[in-house]
Amino acid sequence: MDLTPLLATPGLEKWEWQMERAFQTALWWLQPEVIFILGDIFDEGKWSSSQAWADDVQRFQKMFRHPSHMQLKVVAGNHDIGFHYQMSEYRVKRFEKVFSPERLFSWKGVNFVMVNSVALEGDGCDICSQAEAELVEISHKLNCSREQVQGSDQCGDGQWLPWSAPVLLQHYPLYRISDANCSGDDAAPPEERSIPFEERYDVLSREASQKLLWWLQPRLVLSGHTHSACEVLHAGGVPEISIPSFSWRNRNNPSFIMGSLTSRDYALSKCYLPFEDTVLTTYCGAAGFVLVLVLAHFECLASPFLFGWNLLRMPTPTTRFFLDLRELPSKPWQWAEQETTAA
Repeated sequence: MDLTPLLATPGLEKWEWQMERAFQTALWWLQPEVIFILGDIFDEGKWSSSQAWADDVQRFQKMFRHPSHMQLKVVAGNHDIGFHYQMSEYRVKRFEKVFSPERLFSWKGVNFVMVNSVALEGDGCDICSQAEAELVEISHKLNCSREQVQGSDQCGDGQWLPWSAPVLLQHYPLYRISDANCSGDDAAPPEERSIPFEERYDVLSREASQKLLWWLQPRLVLSGHTHSACEVLHAGGVPEISIPSFSWRNRNNPSFIMGSLTSRDYALSKCYLPFEDTVLTTYCGAAGFVLVLVLAHFECLASPFLFGWNLLRMPTPTTRFFLDLRELPSKPWQWAEQETTAA
């Protein structure tokens, strides 16, 4: 069966109205079955007090409201629970209480693995160890769903997942040196693409990336975090697509991905939102036009049509220049006489 997810990476702040209008329009027009948001849904979630967090959640739920027949899935980003050195059990639980701790999601024969990539630091911290243990368990379930191992003693007689190589969803991209090989209208600016990425800050470490590819053997990886688009082909031919920001705060041309997936295949399309400067210019032009109409209505300004007609009837500067020349004295000494008479 066909599955159509909508994927985006937002960021809750003063550009809320743009994201809300874009999201609601996309839902109405595209009618996705599942929506995935790849982290950083809040701007200051890692610092928020309990009351500020509750207020932000309420704003998020208003902006990203959706019909009951559509599912919304969210993975954690560093702005939601903090970077690894800021992450705490309290912040993780607070996030998962609202957005569910679900890691493995199967829908219509398609398996999705949603990773807390902030916890893949590899230093053995409690949250990191728990995250890795969850991924190992998911790997076991996926392996047991393969036809060739379902009869093995290791899997028992449990309920199998529908066999389908999973789609990996996470906030941090898998390890790559930089965006030097990325291209497109929504890629990073050319002067920034060759700047090396820092492991565990801009991208996952080499070790964590290799573990994810080995444990889960995904057919597709979708990530966010960098605010810019990029397509990468990892070892074994696994493609990764970094999805750019959904907010004008981070780029002038936000976008999102619309996908159609089956258990064996997928097709993705890039959907661009309006340019910020184009929308603002349009709004300013429309506001100016309305202001002129209002002033004209209250007779504070001549009718635009009358003003235009009078403007057309006015002589051009070139015509006035030649008229003035014809009134000049024909002899130079008459200049002084005219000035004396005028005085």
